[in-house]
Amino acid sequence: MADRYELIVFDWDGTLMDSAAAIVAAILGACRDLNLPEPSEERARHVIGLGLSDALHYAVPELAVADYPRMAERYRHHYLAKDRELTLFPGAFEMVAELSGAGRLLAVATGKSSLGLKRALEHSKLGDFFHTTRCADQCFSKPHPAMLEEIMDELGVGRERTLMVGDTTHDLQMARNAGVRGLGVAFGAHQRSSLEQESPLAVVETPGELAAWLRANA
Repeated sequence: MADRYELIVFDWDGTLMDSAAAIVAAILGACRDLNLPEPSEERARHVIGLGLSDALHYAVPELAVADYPRMAERYRHHYLAKDRELTLFPGAFEMVAELSGAGRLLAVATGKSSLGLKRALEHSKLGDFFHTTRCADQCFSKPHPAMLEEIMDELGVGRERTLMVGDTTHDLQMARNAGVRGLGVAFGAHQRSSLEQESPLAVVETPGELAAWLRANA
């Protein structure tokens, strides 16, 4: 394994957890519950990785701010109905375990809430591998650099030794804003063409390619 990056920060949904489809379904279900126009699947997928308030503003522009709590409640209702059925991408557990065993510092930066990530880490059994996490209810939402800046400060790692891995343009924009290199994964929420526009180190097509790239380059 290469030794270019001391700290590797992962997005969660669509990068480690195969949850993008469930998030889209929950957004559409919440819209139906509130008799709102349903966004296209592409528009719904675009907001994955953002904090819930920013996501609702983009995905459902017709929604009045006063109705955000009700929309959020319906979104959580639909998402939690499928929560325990969600699984990690194939090989994700082994990949994270290998990186940990090689001495890498590992972290998560996600648009999930702290409670949602805690539940996901416990369910996936990955919690013990991560040294710290940042969620959208703890600091500014992506693509603001705060999540990465706080993680680097906490773990004492410089920008040049940090890598951000994510499946959305929000992840790669956050990396750029923080002065960190980014690696895109095209098996989550956003298409390869969109990820490539953010000039990542590379874009990988499958979970297996992600593990191989990290083994060879990180």
